[in-house]
Amino acid sequence: MTELLFRSDAYLREAEAVVTGHTAEGGVICDRSLFYPTGGGQPGDSGWLLWDGGRLPVATAVKAEGGQVALVPAEPAAMPPVGTVLTQRLDWDRRYRHMRVHTALHLLSVVIPLPVTGGQIGTERGRLDFDMPDPPSDVGLLQDRLNTLIGLDLPVSEDWITDAELAANPGLVKTMSVRPPTGQGRVRLIRIGAGLAQVDLQPCGGTHVARTAEIGRVEIGKIEKKGRQNRRVTLDLAD
Repeated sequence: MTELLFRSDAYLREAEAVVTGHTAEGGVICDRSLFYPTGGGQPGDSGWLLWDGGRLPVATAVKAEGGQVALVPAEPAAMPPVGTVLTQRLDWDRRYRHMRVHTALHLLSVVIPLPVTGGQIGTERGRLDFDMPDPPSDVGLLQDRLNTLIGLDLPVSEDWITDAELAANPGLVKTMSVRPPTGQGRVRLIRIGAGLAQVDLQPCGGTHVARTAEIGRVEIGKIEKKGRQNRRVTLDLAD
């Protein structure tokens, strides 16, 4: 399995790794990965692989067999051979914006406490689809509540529970369309706030900012009807 460096430190921008293989589709597999692989509505990271005599731009990262992460080249180029020691370097600005948007969407699910049926994260905006038969009556109020939570500068932390503990607490799962990964014995939880100031706790494998104030001000954009009961709520970073 690939060691997931982004899991232990989402702010790590550069790290050494060793090439352990290549996929049939032309991806590079290393023993460890800074790059988050596409999943849970969050795009895979981009950046560069640098080694003695070589440089390869990475367009994205995807999950591969056996718990590995494959780094997908952005263009045809010479591949680093197996055994090469290289440096992985993130497109940090893109990753950080994903972290801000992803954390903001967790808070959106707090101010709109309805089941989530889908979602997507981008660099400028994100969206959640809700099981929402009727549109919200006051979008401005929702936006104010969301920005108030962001402005509280709440800590964002992680915790782990067993598969059995998650099964015994199904209310932790807000997203109906993407079930948290189970079968490995434990599930990662993202907690926003602490103690009596905790506002959210839900399973998530993505990357997040360390404190909510890092998100900055957000704006709620379009609210679109998607099916009989689903509505899509778009959220934009204001800067």
